[in-house]
Order: sequence, then C-alpha cells, then structure tokens
Amino acid sequence: MHPELFRIFNFPIYSYGLMLVIGFLLATELAKCLARRVGTNPEIYVNAGLIALVAGVIGARLSHVLENFSQYALPQLSLWQNLGNAARLTDGGLTFYGGFLLATPVVMLYGWRKKVNILRGMDVVAPALMVGLAIGRIGCFLNGCCYGEISYAADIPTVSYPYGSNAYVDHFYENRLPAAPAIELTNPADPRGLLPRHYVESVPSLASIARNYRSAPTIPTQLYSTFTALLIAGVCVSYFSLSPIPGRVFGLMLMLEGPTRFILEMLRVEPAVIGHGTDSLTFLPAMSISMILGAIIFMAGVFMWLGLGLFGPRPASPTSIVAAGN
Repeated sequence: MHPELFRIFNFPIYSYGLMLVIGFLLATELAKCLARRVGTNPEIYVNAGLIALVAGVIGARLSHVLENFSQYALPQLSLWQNLGNAARLTDGGLTFYGGFLLATPVVMLYGWRKKVNILRGMDVVAPALMVGLAIGRIGCFLNGCCYGEISYAADIPTVSYPYGSNAYVDHFYENRLPAAPAIELTNPADPRGLLPRHYVESVPSLASIARNYRSAPTIPTQLYSTFTALLIAGVCVSYFSLSPIPGRVFGLMLMLEGPTRFILEMLRVEPAVIGHGTDSLTFLPAMSISMILGAIIFMAGVFMWLGLGLFGPRPASPTSIVAAGN
C-alpha cells in the first residue's frame, strides 16, 4: 500500500490520482487510434475524454457516498466536516458504475452536438473505458481501497494492509484483526477506538510500534479487476477490427463487464442493499448495488446486441472505412 508515491517540492503525488491520470491518457490514446480507423476526428475523443473524466469522477464519488452514507453522516462530526469527508478523493472511494452511469449520457450528448455517429462512437469508447478502469484499479490497490474479503486459504494470494488503512480500521471495528493493536495505539479518549494514522505516523515511537500491525489477509480484488478489464478491452478491440454492426462492440463490453463485476463483488467487501442482512427481500442472496447494476448492465448489453442485430445499421465494409479515412 502506497497512497503517496513521492513528493515534488514537498507536494505529494498520490498513487490514486496518478493512476487516474495515466488511465485517462492511455484510454484517450486508444480511442484516438480506433477513431482514425473508422475515419473520425480523433481530437473529438480527447475532449470527450476530458468531459467523461470530470463527469465520471463526480458520478463515481456520489455513488460511493450514497452507498456508504453512514460513513459520511457521522453524528459526532459537523455538517461541514461530513461534507469535507464526502468530497475528499485522496482516500479513494470512487464507484465505477456511478461514474459510468453519469458520464455515458453526458458524453453521448457531446457526441450528438459534434454530429458523431453515436453508435460507432460508443464502439470506440468501449475498449478505452476498460483500459481506464484497469489502470484505475491499480490506483485502488496502491491506495488500499476497494479491498477484498478476508481469506486464510494457503492457495489464494492475499495482501495485508498497514495500520490505519481502510482495511485495518474496518477489521479492527469488526473484531477480525489477527492481533489486537498495542495499547499505545488506542485512543485515550475512546479505548474502543484507534489513534488516527496521520498522528501515529508523525510520532516516531508510535510509528515504529504500528509497523508491527497489519490487517487480516485480504483478496486483492483490485488486481483481479485490472486483469479482467484488460482482457475485456482486448476482446473489444479484436471484435472492433472485424467492422461489426455499429454499437455491438459497446454491447459486447456490457455483456462481459456485467458478469465479471458481479462475480468480483462476491469477493469484495461491499454493503448489501437487498437479500440476507437487509430488512427486505431476505429470500434473495445478499447483493450490493454494484452486483445489481452488473446484472442490469449485462441485460442491457444483451438487448443492445440483439436489437442492433435486428434493427441496427449494417456494418461498413473495410473498403468504405479506408475511403472515409482518406
């Protein structure tokens, strides 16, 4: 876990933000490359990428705050303190589907104003979106957010996070730590609480003690998400090269992303909103918001795929694509 990678003139460079920037740049370059192959102005996708980045971060943060609302409505904090925590991005906390659901219509509106073929534009964006997600999940891993469930299985790779990390704090309050923290690390004002990480790191003696304590071993679901997103991106680019019916690459991305996210959510620590552990629909298995959205996105991909096959425009021939590019 390295939430802060390095400093430039004492200005911190956070791993999460840096990975978002790298993911954006790589996704934009891929979109520009694919746009050239279908004879579209690639600079349009640079602007669309910037719009998607801003809208995506806003939507992703709003979704995370709503999904974990109790963490941002603490009664012991003032309204401004809770709002400040909700707006602080350095600790991570961006839900992919929240960003996706807000950024998609915003970018489509931009493409419509620029008179871009929306379906073909969606095909260009689909693999680029997966590349951005893949790099962003590396940022999650370095930041210590979006971690997986605890596992002590010898044949499953796991990672333990240091004192004060999200995983460590959660495991502490859930009584799931492998070893109780030293008495020096508990909060004198609240023996059931921990000293803040930033305070512990500022006191050498406490920092030395804290280095001996880590969270329970967790499944690195962030890296699993990176792998699956890159795999989906590769499949989408390959299918894109076959000049399919416009829109079907995006539909394929939805059909692949939905189930993979649903499965990964089974290994992640996310609050259930329906099913076991909730007050309603207890006959269903426990499902988080992302699991529900994953299922909906899969079905949307299926309907999109079938609908375009029946009613969509026919794919352009390779000759016409080359001619359009010239």
